[in-house]
Amino acid sequence: MPTDPTPARTPARTPAPNPAPIPAATPTRRATLVTAGLGTAAALTGITLAPHATAAATTATDRPGAPTDVLALTHATVLTGENSRPLLDHTLVLTGGRVVDSGPSAQLKPPPHAKVVDLTGKYVVPGLVESHIHTSGDEALTPPLFPLTGITAVREMWGQPLHHTWRKKIESGTLLGPRLVIASPIVDGPPSIWARDIGLPLIEVTDEASARAAVRKVKRDGADFVKVYSRLSPEAYYAIADESARQRIPFAGHCPDSLPMSRAATSGQHSIEHLHAMLLATSSREREIREALAKVRIDPNDPSSISRYSSWFRQVHPLEWQAMRSYDRSRARRLYDTLAERGITVTPTLTVHHSLERTDELPAAADEWKYLPAWLTNSWPQTWESLVGSRTPEDTARIRQIYEHRLGMVEEMHRAGVQLAAGTDTGTGYAVPGFSLHEELRRLSEAGLSTHQVLASATTVPARLLRLPKDRPADLVVLDANPLADIRNTRRIHAVVNAGRYIGPQERTRLLAAIEKAAAESTPPEGGAAPTTATPGCACNAPH
Repeated sequence: MPTDPTPARTPARTPAPNPAPIPAATPTRRATLVTAGLGTAAALTGITLAPHATAAATTATDRPGAPTDVLALTHATVLTGENSRPLLDHTLVLTGGRVVDSGPSAQLKPPPHAKVVDLTGKYVVPGLVESHIHTSGDEALTPPLFPLTGITAVREMWGQPLHHTWRKKIESGTLLGPRLVIASPIVDGPPSIWARDIGLPLIEVTDEASARAAVRKVKRDGADFVKVYSRLSPEAYYAIADESARQRIPFAGHCPDSLPMSRAATSGQHSIEHLHAMLLATSSREREIREALAKVRIDPNDPSSISRYSSWFRQVHPLEWQAMRSYDRSRARRLYDTLAERGITVTPTLTVHHSLERTDELPAAADEWKYLPAWLTNSWPQTWESLVGSRTPEDTARIRQIYEHRLGMVEEMHRAGVQLAAGTDTGTGYAVPGFSLHEELRRLSEAGLSTHQVLASATTVPARLLRLPKDRPADLVVLDANPLADIRNTRRIHAVVNAGRYIGPQERTRLLAAIEKAAAESTPPEGGAAPTTATPGCACNAPH
């Protein structure tokens, strides 16, 4: 098909209207509605509802991860699916942390001795899923912040032994935290954008043999998937794809600079992270720009990750600008159709794009920063100055336009049927664990997705991407206001059910206060210096 001849090639964005209020349906038979409630809850939350059971009178333990044994959430509005009707004045009954019954509150009575929570005027949604994070540090701070902000499952994109330790503690009920899906260490080609100063495991592969060996190693080490990165050669990438299939382990991450995105989409990659590579792939000048990209160099003797990143960005930014200016709608649609047909999920990470590309809107402070150490948040302006301080006014103006272009691409991908997962790149500066996902949802809404679609990007889509087990304990968020009316209402959290454990308003307030206290008492790492990269674990905020 011909390329788009018009000079203005930035994809158009139209705000999606909020859905009109849906009137209550009058049930005719209780059994019909209970069955409908069970089905929609199972479909949307990814939870398989257990057979009906008689609730025994037991006392929930005070362990951080212990489920509430018998729990009845009554008189709630339950939001279950991307296009499903809300279940009004509904009751959910949980036994042993799992939903075992559901129906209209007028017809479904709580079991004897159940803990009954009246949720009149409240909204219940599936637990939110954060699909792209990099975390490390004090377990008293980071893991609990996720469930306390409504995020009940996360995907760690740079796996460390620490994450496996956290997962064991969370699963045993000794640490409050989300369900963890953990990547391998980054598998990249030499020289990687990341130097050894970050102190995190990094695997550099040079050929087919070393790439296959890396896949086998990370599987033995317990990774849930292989994380591929930007500097991989085609030979190494294809070897990873083939060996991952042989070893029955998914691979996900960046689209390497050396490959067209269409090749990654047809090689079995489960998800593509960020939107940098999408610019090249939708340009009518892709071949020319890719030849220039092949000339970009990283100094292998540079010991500083932040210096490598800054150098990389300076070299790649002009190429991104050329790609945006030569945006080809027909070419883009063919790519989006391929991604949709192949079931490839894209994680746009608009939050980190915004923080790096709309620096004029960076906050000087925010209330949620109190849940992180001051020595860390105080380091963010200096880090950002190192990353973007050399930009000229012309650079800044162009990068603002690139960000707007990215928003348009997100809307076009969604319209083409590409599955979009909400992820933030938390671990970078200006992103607080848990809180930043709510910001990502707002950014997706700004890109033109409806509130139904935005909510799906943090519930049903990542549940499939992360292969969350359908028989897992219940993960729910209770909200004070309807997120379908305004997606910002996901921040208005009343209570959370995390792995079957009910965390009510008072307990949630108490736990957040404990995190705030621990953050205030935190001291810098040994040596007294704040981190010199965006934060430890920040891996994906570089152009790819």
